[in-house]
Amino acid sequence: MRAQAVTINKRQGQNQYYEEPIALGVRPLEMMRIPAGAFLMGSPEDELQRLDREGPQHEVRVPQFFMAKYPVTQAQWRAVAAMPQVDRELEADPSRFKVADRPVDQVSWEEAVEFCVRLSAHTGRPYRLPSEAEWEYACRAGTTTPFHFGETITTELANYRGTDNKEYDWSGSYGAGPKGEYREETTSVDHFDFANAFGLCDMHGNVWEWCQDILHDSYEGAPADGSAWMTDGDDGYRILRGGSWISYPEDCRSARRDDFRPGDRNDIIGFRVVSAPPGSLP
Repeated sequence: MRAQAVTINKRQGQNQYYEEPIALGVRPLEMMRIPAGAFLMGSPEDELQRLDREGPQHEVRVPQFFMAKYPVTQAQWRAVAAMPQVDRELEADPSRFKVADRPVDQVSWEEAVEFCVRLSAHTGRPYRLPSEAEWEYACRAGTTTPFHFGETITTELANYRGTDNKEYDWSGSYGAGPKGEYREETTSVDHFDFANAFGLCDMHGNVWEWCQDILHDSYEGAPADGSAWMTDGDDGYRILRGGSWISYPEDCRSARRDDFRPGDRNDIIGFRVVSAPPGSLP
C-alpha cells in the first residue's frame, strides 16, 4: 500500500517590520507588522483531534498590530531582567535549557507581564502579551488549515514530539503526516529557516506562549474585535498557545488552546510580545 502524499506549504513571509534594540550585543526584537483583517477563530468541527474548547468558530476582526518574529530569547530576557524593577523581581536566568538564542522558558505569566512593563518603560513604546485572538490570527496568517503550512506537520518544520508513545497510544504523526524525531529540548528560535505569510517563525511547537486572556471553556460570548477576553471566565488561569517541544503534533495546531495558573513556571512555557503600530505612538 502506497503512503498518501502530504503537501507542506512553506509560505515564506516578507513583511514590514521594525527593530527594537534592547542591549548591546543582544539580538533586537524584530517586530513584524500584522495587518488588520478578519478571520474565523477556532477549529471546524471536522478538524482532526479537535477539542470542544476550540469552538464555536466565530468571526473576529483584528486591528493592525506588531508581533515579535520569534519568542523572547534567553539573552533578551536577561537584558530586560537587568532593567529597573516595576512590580516584581525577575530572575536573570530561569531557563532549564540554557542557550542564549533559545526561547526563555520557566517564566510565569506574571513575570512575562513584568518583562513587558520594563521593556515599555525602557523603550517608551507600549509592549504587552498578545490577546488569544491576535495570537491565532497572526499564527494562521490567512490560512484555515490546522497548521499555517498545511494539513499536517513534520519535525523538519517544528520542534515537537514526533515519535509514538505506545503505552498511551499517542501518535507522533498528525493525519497523513510522517513520524519524526523527538529532540527532548528546545531549539534556537531561528532553527527552522522559514516564516509564515506574516513573517513569524516558531509559532508551532518549541514553547507554549502566554496570552493575556483568562480561561473560558468555549468561545460562547467571546469578543469579536480581537481584544483580550478578561471577564466572565476563570481568572485563576491564563491561556497558552502553540504547543511545545514535548507536545504531540495535535497540540501544536493553530486553534489548540491550553491554560496554566498565572504564577506557574514550566520548561515548556515561554512567550512573545506585541506592540502598537509605531506611527500611532507619540
